[in-house]
Amino acid sequence: MIYIETGSSDVYYNFGVETYFTLEKRLPDTVFLFWRTTPTLMVGKYQNVLEEINKPYADEHGIHIVRRMSGGGTIYTDLGGWQFSFIQHKEAGEIEFQQYIAPVIGALAELGVRAEFNGRNDLTIGGKKFSGNAQYRLGDCIVHHGSLLFDTDTRQMVESTTVDSYKILSKSIKSVRDRVTNIAEHLPAPMDAETFKECMVRHIMGGSDAVYTITPDDDQCIREIAAEKFNNWERIYGADPKFNIERTGRLAGGKMQFKIDVQKGVIQSAAVYGDFFSTLDAETICAALVGCRYERSAVLDALQAHGIDGAVYRISAREMAEVIAD
Repeated sequence: MIYIETGSSDVYYNFGVETYFTLEKRLPDTVFLFWRTTPTLMVGKYQNVLEEINKPYADEHGIHIVRRMSGGGTIYTDLGGWQFSFIQHKEAGEIEFQQYIAPVIGALAELGVRAEFNGRNDLTIGGKKFSGNAQYRLGDCIVHHGSLLFDTDTRQMVESTTVDSYKILSKSIKSVRDRVTNIAEHLPAPMDAETFKECMVRHIMGGSDAVYTITPDDDQCIREIAAEKFNNWERIYGADPKFNIERTGRLAGGKMQFKIDVQKGVIQSAAVYGDFFSTLDAETICAALVGCRYERSAVLDALQAHGIDGAVYRISAREMAEVIAD
């Protein structure tokens, strides 16, 4: 096995490293990565981003959003968590997790933490989840990656993925705290995140010192992959399935209810209803929305560009945009 230090806490770069050493540069043995990121929501390949995350909260708190190349659910991670990746050239076969998570369980045992595999894709301590795993095939490679909650901010985890009222949010936080756990809470003695990483890497590598150092040429290619495949609006939102959404606002100028069809992150059609007053007909207001990205800033730009601002009595284009999109 060959260890690669990514040297980055940028999620797009780190996924770029994973893809580069899967498709572009083949090393002679299984590649192992152990990395972390600034606060990030990682959405599964087949999920609808806008149904899975609290986008206004994520935007307000500077939480990055990325779409993984693997399936599974949305996870929150931050500098209090770790990610691990195995890249192995292997003949096609069914998804199989055991061989990749066994070294992780073994490394934790060496640290005095008893972890178990739940039989699907999670690792638990005392029945509480601390790791989710996912796997996919790319080219002739199997890529297995997983998350480790070490000392993650569980409140931010809940708030960034929950869109309900405060009362429900409070219950959600309690529920998550009952279902998940941080590894740091179970260590026999306190340990900082970097020391934990060093211990995990040393155990999983089994004493091997096989290390590959990213070259300047590698770095350039990785950055290009990161921009093209991960830090890219089309990749994040354009893969969303078609969906219908209904949004209602009760504003100073009256009620506005929008029914919107969205496909690949772009508004395909819209209708508006309510008891508002306007110098424009409904079709003109809705026509301004067709073809724009389903995100608040794009909606606002479209409304303003089509002269909607000031056309609705006591309701500004900004207020409409806030109703229509998060």
